[in-house]
Amino acid sequence: MTAFAETSDAQPASGARPPVDQSIDLLRWTVSLEAVAFSRSNSVSQVLVSRLPGATTTFGQTQAMAGSEAFNSNQFDQGHSIAPRLTLRYQADANHRFELSYIAVLNLNATRTTGPDNPVDWYVMRAPGFWQTQDFYYQGMTWASKTDFQSVEVNARSKVSNDFELLAGFRWLRLKDSLAGSLKPTDTNQPSWKVGSCATDSSPAAILASVDGMTLPRTAQACAASGAVDGYPPFWTTSTTNDLFGLQAGAEGTFLSIGRLSLGGVAKLGAYDNRARQDTAVSMKKQMYHASAQLNRLAFAGQGEIRAKYTVNRNTSVKVGYEMLWLDRIALAPGQIDLTTSVSSPGSVTATGVNNGSSVLLQGFTIGLEYAF
Repeated sequence: MTAFAETSDAQPASGARPPVDQSIDLLRWTVSLEAVAFSRSNSVSQVLVSRLPGATTTFGQTQAMAGSEAFNSNQFDQGHSIAPRLTLRYQADANHRFELSYIAVLNLNATRTTGPDNPVDWYVMRAPGFWQTQDFYYQGMTWASKTDFQSVEVNARSKVSNDFELLAGFRWLRLKDSLAGSLKPTDTNQPSWKVGSCATDSSPAAILASVDGMTLPRTAQACAASGAVDGYPPFWTTSTTNDLFGLQAGAEGTFLSIGRLSLGGVAKLGAYDNRARQDTAVSMKKQMYHASAQLNRLAFAGQGEIRAKYTVNRNTSVKVGYEMLWLDRIALAPGQIDLTTSVSSPGSVTATGVNNGSSVLLQGFTIGLEYAF
């Protein structure tokens, strides 16, 4: 009779597979949904409105006189826009995972009206071959700015240690920026003073003198307006589109862990081919003229985030953070004004190029929920 003894540290027979730790395999997928409250900095310095005294300056003088700066494009305050970000991650093995992420920040916008003042002032906007003032004394000059941003990225991640991993991948970013200038309130009558309706006689010299010699208070005279109108389009509209395609690399790490709470961060940097385009519409004598141009150049993007994460249970986590996204060598709408040349007779507008020498910083707080399964 043979006796058998059982021991707790018995080894598997030769050739047998050791037990498999399935703690990682059980949670292959992770879905993250975040709300991002982004704001945008303004890096383009372009004078949009200059001010000249309306009672002592004539309309003809506004074409050449510099005036004092009343509003610059870098003074826009676009506030915040709440945007969604969706991220899907797949855990291939203990050390490697892949992710797909999408974010859309829409309607970062601002509007700024200069005037009317008391006493009245001329408001002047200038571009090569072009200048614009009010049509009537009661109007101000309004500029509106709008920015939209989208991003899709695909990354591969490799774990270096339990608290640190490297990443690399492909990313597409699109930034659209627009700028529109208009007179507010809009015209309710045709500004016939600009064709010399206030002239004392009908000779060409008298008509020209009537137009060029008009001061702003005189646009209130009965001879200055005729015929009700249903408003006019903006006198200036420029939009730019930047499509960035390229590669990025980065790292993510955890700095501190206290129980279920951890503090970490991520940094990314990429180089991209930027397909930049500008489209401009200019109103001259109430007729619209259009021009466009495009350019391909190298651009850069960098992103950083500090994040706190609280693990509710094995599957669910809550996270909050602060994030910054920087884009460099891109085209913004105000930067295209000096590259747009207008000719009034005969009317034409030409876009002489694309100014892609600007940068923009998007930043804000994030809050989200992460679920693994």
